[in-house]
Amino acid sequence: MPDSFRHNPELSRYELEEDGRLAFADYQRAGQRLVIPHVETDPALRGKGAAGRLMAKVAETARAEGMKITPICSYAAAWLKRNDPDLIG
Repeated sequence: MPDSFRHNPELSRYELEEDGRLAFADYQRAGQRLVIPHVETDPALRGKGAAGRLMAKVAETARAEGMKITPICSYAAAWLKRNDPDLIG
């Protein structure tokens, strides 16, 4: 079953569902910036790359919308520095 990525504006977060479990990135919009204060992954998904797949989709979404990402969360910051540093803003 493929990962299910979705935007959940009611909770201000992006979600990735895998095997019935959830990884999510909370966000706040500030002009053309997407501020990511928190990324969380269900314990059953940890160590399986779910958070990385989630961040890849968040980065793809930000790029498509012409936004930069301001990572407050240490995981989001590290992921962006390694994988998509041009999006950091």
